[in-house]
Amino acid sequence: IQKRWRGYYVRKYIHNYYALKKYLEAISVNNEIVRNELQEYTEMKENEDKRKDLEKKEKEKKYQARKMHYLLSTEQIAGIYNSPFRKSPDPMELLLRKSKPLSHRRQQIKSPFAYELHDWPTCRRPPTFSTAQLLPPIGRQKPQGPFRDTAEVLRQRYKPLEPTLRVAASINSPLEKAREEMKKEEWRNRIHDNEFLPFSLYHKNEKYDPSIRRSGKYGQETYGIKHFREVQPKKWVTDK
Repeated sequence: IQKRWRGYYVRKYIHNYYALKKYLEAISVNNEIVRNELQEYTEMKENEDKRKDLEKKEKEKKYQARKMHYLLSTEQIAGIYNSPFRKSPDPMELLLRKSKPLSHRRQQIKSPFAYELHDWPTCRRPPTFSTAQLLPPIGRQKPQGPFRDTAEVLRQRYKPLEPTLRVAASINSPLEKAREEMKKEEWRNRIHDNEFLPFSLYHKNEKYDPSIRRSGKYGQETYGIKHFREVQPKKWVTDK
């Protein structure tokens, strides 16, 4: 009796064949529905990607047409896309006719003189600061501590230069300055006062002063004038 009861109980409540079969049929139907939805979503995504690619290519093509608008045919000369050997012009030629030329944007160059340089504070001319008491900002407390006023700090920062006597005076004394000027004057002036005459007539009436070697009592040497080889007859082997 217990064996039969356990079999009946298990088949009805734990391992029901008909309930399991219905459950599996429901799962198969649900899987088919999900598969169909995924297939539709995939097709929709592919179509959308193709449409985006076509739009991107069309946009790029229109941009290239605007950029290469100078290749458009004229009344006198045919363009490269309008060959006379073709029955109809190229589609690029038609696109060039529809598109407008690409306009170049002018870059706005900031002038380097946008701010006036003479308004900047210098050491000789300190900036002017207003000494009027300004209202404190709303909702901001003054910091605690021994801080000075901002105008006083800026006035000290941009105060004019006051050099001492040692810094303002020249390093060289007046005597050294005079010597330096004299050296420059001597270097600048000419050395002698003989006037240079480059013409040959100036030396025509001058007497020729022979050199000591050429004007000896033994007469003029023949070496270098009549012959250019030294002759020593004492060293000859024969009389020839």
